[in-house]
Amino acid sequence: MPIPDVSIILPCAGFGTRFGAPYSKELHCLAPGVTVLDRSLEAVVELAESGLNVRLVVVFRTHKLDTVSYLARYAETFQMVFVYQDESFEPGLDGAIRSALPMTQGPVALVLPDIVVTGAGSAGSLLAALRQIGVAGWSVVAAEERDSDTLQRMGALAVVEGGGVVTVGAAAEKPADPSGFNAFWGMVAVTEEEAHRLPDVVNKGADSPLAGAVALMVERIVNYNTAGG
Repeated sequence: MPIPDVSIILPCAGFGTRFGAPYSKELHCLAPGVTVLDRSLEAVVELAESGLNVRLVVVFRTHKLDTVSYLARYAETFQMVFVYQDESFEPGLDGAIRSALPMTQGPVALVLPDIVVTGAGSAGSLLAALRQIGVAGWSVVAAEERDSDTLQRMGALAVVEGGGVVTVGAAAEKPADPSGFNAFWGMVAVTEEEAHRLPDVVNKGADSPLAGAVALMVERIVNYNTAGG
């Protein structure tokens, strides 16, 4: 297997209880032949089209074999590795990331299958984020958000602009008190050296490693956690 230029962790092992449909939420159809998963992978396809060798590490459980089958359409676009979520880890997103990390090489990006980055600034945003990880080791693709309910459900950020660069001053996963936060992330990129800390990004009890990260701002990030999308 050729050494990848970048590895993408795609956690697809969740149970989607909030989505409430008889199929995996990432396979929800948005247009003829286009699912949420296709939209969430658009930024990753852009990486491959830019000439990078992309390894997609998909974390799944047995109830997600429909998603595994669907991803066959990307077999010629990415180098794909499928990993069962290790049940000895935490059952949530941090456990999925821990399961995937041994299969990653090079810089790593976390892309969630039910999160779609869209609107102004979205084209090329993940590629731009990967180019910025040399600054602080971390970068995020983020959108402004003032709604406290939304911030309490997402990876909340306090972003500040200075000298034409937007950086993360503070970050918290699903904060109980969202005051002081003004954005949330949709994708995270990290250097190979710092990638071992990636599970802490989604761990409510951990200090987020995203403080100091460069933020690439986009117009909108849509969370398809509910069937209403």
